[in-house]
Amino acid sequence: MTSLKQLRYFEAVARFNHFGRAAEHCAVSQPALSMQIQELEKNLGLQLVERRSKGVRLTVEGKEMALRASRILAEVRDLTDFARQRASLLSGALHLGVIPSVAPYVLPPLLPILRDQYPGLDLHIRETQTQALLQQLLDGTLDLLLLALPVNHPEIETIRLFEDRFLLALPRTHRTQGRVRATADLIKGDRLLLLEEGHCLRDQALTFCQLRQVDSINTFGASSLSTIVQMVANGLGLTLLPEISVALETRHADIRVMRFAEPEPSRTLGLAWRSTCSRKRDFVEVGRLITSVARQRPPRKAV
Repeated sequence: MTSLKQLRYFEAVARFNHFGRAAEHCAVSQPALSMQIQELEKNLGLQLVERRSKGVRLTVEGKEMALRASRILAEVRDLTDFARQRASLLSGALHLGVIPSVAPYVLPPLLPILRDQYPGLDLHIRETQTQALLQQLLDGTLDLLLLALPVNHPEIETIRLFEDRFLLALPRTHRTQGRVRATADLIKGDRLLLLEEGHCLRDQALTFCQLRQVDSINTFGASSLSTIVQMVANGLGLTLLPEISVALETRHADIRVMRFAEPEPSRTLGLAWRSTCSRKRDFVEVGRLITSVARQRPPRKAV
């Protein structure tokens, strides 16, 4: 009979493609994990993995089994969460995923509040790009995501938190010919510096600026807004900054920021979770705290 232990071990093997790393992740010995995988294969009458000298590879049946195992384990976690939810607010383990263009500006003020107000919460943070976060949410690795909306998936529920406006960041010496407000045309006449491919902030900026020509866009492989801001300060181009980042990113950079003419471009930040998860009360409370700390952060005055 297939056990949840066997499914957890197999899910780890499928994730790491390596018995040793899977065993370490599951906090068991490699022989014990290997024995459980063999027993699982025997019970199912299927070969799930091809064993190699340098790791393992899933068979066709193994790949299908990995998908099914992830869904089953996610349902089990949701069942456990349901029982915990009936007990107390924000207790036990919570795996939170956050996109890189939000994490540095929301987490520092948020984490001490969660620690002080909810000492029973065992919080785990994962920071990466949107597509990876969504996949990890669906396979049960993550419980909750803080990201830009919309997210269109039948198995995912979302709530909107707040609008995060974009501002134009430019070198302090950059001439704007007496303009009070920035426009997309102002950007088109200069080099636009953006995060590398895969960041949703990049796509949002391109959509607003109606730019798709790669010769006017430069990333230098930048994966953080801090790097982009330093490039702007040194006269390499312009960029769009989310308002939640302005106070931190402009603190030590010789740049100025301008608001855009109406309608101001913005992104909607919100939370996402599996629709089968019963912890909505927890997630709504996290959203309330995030909105609170975002409003309390004083933005740098745009000029």
